[in-house]
Amino acid sequence: MRWWDIDRVLELEKDLFPEDAWSRGMFWSELAHSRGPEATRRYVVAEGPDRVVGYAGLASAGDLADIQTIAVARDHWGTGLGGRLLTELLRAAGDFECAEVMLECRVDNVRAQKLYERFGFEAIGFRRGYYQPGNVDALVMRLTAPENSVQGTEING
Repeated sequence: MRWWDIDRVLELEKDLFPEDAWSRGMFWSELAHSRGPEATRRYVVAEGPDRVVGYAGLASAGDLADIQTIAVARDHWGTGLGGRLLTELLRAAGDFECAEVMLECRVDNVRAQKLYERFGFEAIGFRRGYYQPGNVDALVMRLTAPENSVQGTEING
């Protein structure tokens, strides 16, 4: 993801997360940490013929990475795009030499939980009332040795 993708990413962000969408400034801030020798972020986009159909981002600190966001346009659900985006993030975690990857997922988002479980993530706890508005709990998930989760994974298929 680059700065010129932000407006198109925001369209999808607002469609999928209308009540708690990230702002333009939040994306700018994340991208400011994604380039150069001191980079601690990796953000990717998936482009369709006329729009962004998915995006994902990861932050690293020491040997720990945190998946910040994964979003897939509704008309691309079930196509494997979420898995391809997650694969890219796990590769980035490996590049950052992270031993663990963490994420939060809405407890009512079973589709996402199943994706993460296929990649080896395990539930380790909850964050009560994490998602606002609505006071929805988050399931905290962790993956150890992320480089082992993407070996042999094809991201173009």
